[in-house]
Amino acid sequence: MLAKILSASLFGLETVPIDVEVNLYKKGFPGFNIIGLPNKSIDESKERVKTALANSNIEFPQAKIVVNLAPADIPKEGAGFDLPIAIGILASLQGVVIPKNKSMFYGELSLDGTLRHTKGVFLLAMGARQIGVKNLFVPVDSANEGSFIKGINIYPVKDLKQLISHLSKEEQIAKITPKPLKSLLIEENIDCNFDEIIGQNSAKRAMEVSASGGHNIFMQGPPGAGKTMLARALAGVLPPLSENESLEVTKIYSVTGNIPPGESVIIERPYRVSHHTTSRIGLIGGGSNPHPGEISLAHRGVLFLDEFPEFSRGTLEALRQPLEDGKVTITRAAGTAEYPAQFMLVAAANPCPCGYLGDEKHACKCSPRQVMRYQAKLSGPLMDRIDLHVNVPAVDVEKLIPKEGKIVKPESSKVIRGRVIAAREIQKRRFKGTKIHSNGDMRNKDIKNFCKIDPAALVLLKQAVNNYNLSARTYFRLIKVSQTIADLEGVSKILPAHVAEALQYRIRSGD
Repeated sequence: MLAKILSASLFGLETVPIDVEVNLYKKGFPGFNIIGLPNKSIDESKERVKTALANSNIEFPQAKIVVNLAPADIPKEGAGFDLPIAIGILASLQGVVIPKNKSMFYGELSLDGTLRHTKGVFLLAMGARQIGVKNLFVPVDSANEGSFIKGINIYPVKDLKQLISHLSKEEQIAKITPKPLKSLLIEENIDCNFDEIIGQNSAKRAMEVSASGGHNIFMQGPPGAGKTMLARALAGVLPPLSENESLEVTKIYSVTGNIPPGESVIIERPYRVSHHTTSRIGLIGGGSNPHPGEISLAHRGVLFLDEFPEFSRGTLEALRQPLEDGKVTITRAAGTAEYPAQFMLVAAANPCPCGYLGDEKHACKCSPRQVMRYQAKLSGPLMDRIDLHVNVPAVDVEKLIPKEGKIVKPESSKVIRGRVIAAREIQKRRFKGTKIHSNGDMRNKDIKNFCKIDPAALVLLKQAVNNYNLSARTYFRLIKVSQTIADLEGVSKILPAHVAEALQYRIRSGD
């Protein structure tokens, strides 16, 4: 008896429909084989399915069972095929009837017959809807991921017994009702407030400009100056995710299994921190079956790389193309996967290996050769792609312990966030009808179309390029930062003062 069950495999951010064909031979020696380029986790499905059926009071058939995952030339991986294989065996035994409406089954089985949380359900639901699937049966702990996908019935399955009762029309599983995504998006979530950071007014201003335009930023300063706190505070002043941005981020987190059991969509802008020992694949993405890296997990959010020069040279240089294109393309024998990577890079570094080069109160212990080798790890082309370069000096102890009666509380993140959102609203209106989200996303041709520069500001810009021998890439990035500063002031044209401030964030880097 032959049964065909529809399931799917995930490659990159794409859903590939897979027909799970199950055939039982009553004659001959009993056996259980899975073909169609399965990986190790799928091959182990044989034992999980056998035991799950037995513990669900279903006698496993003494027959030769062949499971074919078609099309056979596509490599498959993951434990999501457990459920369709089990249902295929039951359908072959005529124990259950598959719904006439196009239905898809996906989920990992525990040995007791319950379904475990299985990654990728959000992506699966989107792909299923595109191919006309009406019913999607997935683990109960994963079902909420697909609750925002309209046009498809999602059934949360607790265990095999419950699903068999549903298919036998004995006791129906209540399908999930789609929810309005807008009602869940968080308006404000501030982990580290700017008013907790003493001093560093120029660095705070740079962070505000960075958040307002979606610009990458590089901070350099001694240990304990507050670079990590500034990075955390930056994430708290970013505007809330839009509905489309939330869905973009959720796709990535779903396929990587970063959505906890029972949760649905990502409602906060990502804030990712990577240690300098992170590998190139861990940061950029890759592997034999490509998976997203930290830069994709930080999509539409912030990626903080502390101790920036301590990352391997190859890892840092691999950042260059994603920073320019906003995406990363990974090609393997199995195919090509493309992941979005439109993130804000916040990089932090010490001025030298010991961290105290130029510090008035601490003597630097590094030799000139050590300093040169340390700073040379950051190549010119990489630093060129970072819009804002900021010095973060050590904080004076007098500011840490102010005298009574002279306490001036710094601006809170809530106040700064209000200005950031206002600037982003200006950009939203400017780029309406395009795929551009912020000034930082503009390409050179977009700058020519959207940026209006005062003649005096243009003269100042050209003088700076000539005097400091700035690259063409830096020239266009200066215009983008100047436009953001103008947006913060609510001015429609880039003025000389805006260019002057933007130049401060470049000249400090030694360009």
